[in-house]
Amino acid sequence: MLEFQSVSYQYSSEDFDIIDRLSFRVSPGSFHCIIGISGCGKSTIFRMTNGLLRQKAGEILVGGERIQGRKNYCGYMPQKDLLFPWRTVGGNVTLPLEIRGGLSKKELRKQGETALADVGLAGCFDKMPDELSGGMRQRAAFARTMLTGSDLLLLDEPFSALDFLTRISMQEWLLDQWQRHNKTILFITHDVEEALFLSSSVLVVEKTPIHELKEIPVPAAFPRDRSCLKTPEMVELKEHLIDLLRKQVTP
Repeated sequence: MLEFQSVSYQYSSEDFDIIDRLSFRVSPGSFHCIIGISGCGKSTIFRMTNGLLRQKAGEILVGGERIQGRKNYCGYMPQKDLLFPWRTVGGNVTLPLEIRGGLSKKELRKQGETALADVGLAGCFDKMPDELSGGMRQRAAFARTMLTGSDLLLLDEPFSALDFLTRISMQEWLLDQWQRHNKTILFITHDVEEALFLSSSVLVVEKTPIHELKEIPVPAAFPRDRSCLKTPEMVELKEHLIDLLRKQVTP
């Protein structure tokens, strides 16, 4: 579904490539979490994948094709929900369809209402964003991402601003959405436990510049619940991942 072939990127303010000849592959239908310390370059990988940044060297392929010149090949959900406050919830959710064009207002509303119902927000089409809770806004943002029609979804710390209980609920909800819709998800997080609960394998940034992502399989089958986090294998892996991240922090 996604392949990086010796990809490099350098910010103009830096004198080195933060992404240095990075190669990795992501299989269709998989769920991977990327973890690493702040500022290590995780989000840069996403911004190159979605075309917000152009790589300095190498190739990025989605579905076996180069991303240059393509549209709607991936959906992107940043840390903040970024719902436009002057548009209704339905108007925000159907924005990808409006941009694509070709649908009547009646058809837009029908697809928007269906998408909102699918994420547990039936009846919210005509509400304004400030009428929703934080978790509800994130679900609306996810519905908007789903309406891009893309099989590859890039989720950049989407739950980091939520309170603890809402965050747990959203993690469980996201796993259900992934299994029902068979999307390919890459999910950036700083939370090791979140990464273990969500992903089939964790991609670890061990150092900057990023030359490789260390893939570590998660020893828990799907479907899963939070009890899997208490098994000896998962507890041991959690401590191992925390140790890997600690080594990146300069004393």
